[in-house]
Amino acid sequence: MIIANEAKVSYNIVTMSINQLITDFLQYLEIEKNRSQQTIKNYDFYLRRFVTMTKIKTATDISSEVVRQFRLQLNRTNHTVTGEPLKKKTQNYHLIALRAFLKYLAKRDIASLASEKIELAKQEDRQVEWLEGNELEELLEAPVRRVEALQATPLPVIQIRDKAILELLFSTGLRVSELAHLQRDQINLKRDEFSVRGKGRKIRVVFLSAQANYWLKTYYAARTDVSPYIFVAHDRASDARDQTDAQPLTARSIERLVQKYARQAGIMKKITPHTLRHSYATDLLRNGADIRSVQSMLGHSSITTTQIYTHITNQQLKEVYKKFHDKQSP
Repeated sequence: MIIANEAKVSYNIVTMSINQLITDFLQYLEIEKNRSQQTIKNYDFYLRRFVTMTKIKTATDISSEVVRQFRLQLNRTNHTVTGEPLKKKTQNYHLIALRAFLKYLAKRDIASLASEKIELAKQEDRQVEWLEGNELEELLEAPVRRVEALQATPLPVIQIRDKAILELLFSTGLRVSELAHLQRDQINLKRDEFSVRGKGRKIRVVFLSAQANYWLKTYYAARTDVSPYIFVAHDRASDARDQTDAQPLTARSIERLVQKYARQAGIMKKITPHTLRHSYATDLLRNGADIRSVQSMLGHSSITTTQIYTHITNQQLKEVYKKFHDKQSP
């Protein structure tokens, strides 16, 4: 009787449509892998696009040739917004999702293409933007400089908040999504450190500079709301000092305010919260931090990701250049 039931289950799995299997896989990511909703949403999009483009019906339909044709179609597909061809990085996201799906099928003993048969496309080296010392100083001072010039006392709470945001981004190297979700009870201002849950639901420790600590305390003192979130939206009309209920800032709102202060600071290149993360990593490496420590502080799962910074912080290459090439002519 038990054997018959097992055979029935096996038969049902084999005959399940590819879309049913994808749904099961997404539920597996949510329940067993504890992946974020955004990751699940992305994987859903990539895998459904794969099914639509290839017109496969079952897991056994996935072959090396089917994947090759899919890659050709991706390479010839234009972005729905920009109209430009999909970047290799975006194409690889589709393949990463497909590879994870195939691993899941193998785990369930469902016949399909082996996941190791899928190779990612070679990508161009990533271009990293970071702020030089004078640019960084101008940006960090931008929220309070104009107000101080007007001799406003006390500082408006919005300027205090924005100053604290910029200082915290550079002090910790947080991703903007991590910053937007921070709550007051997460940060220990006495110890100047706290834990944050980043990509892949992984926890890492980050540290506060004296400046970040000071401006966070100043911001807390200026607020009367009861929101558990660290950074919230304020009503400019009332200066927010009489607000009791405030909504947390979104990641997009934080991106906009960083761009606003970059313009006020006279910085011409495109600046985002991630630029401050790059600046944080660059500053650590230039001052002697080892690459493994920086990897841990950034929350990178692979050292390869962190190595994008090494070519811009390699002091030895500069010394070789100075010694053998940068010589004054007689």
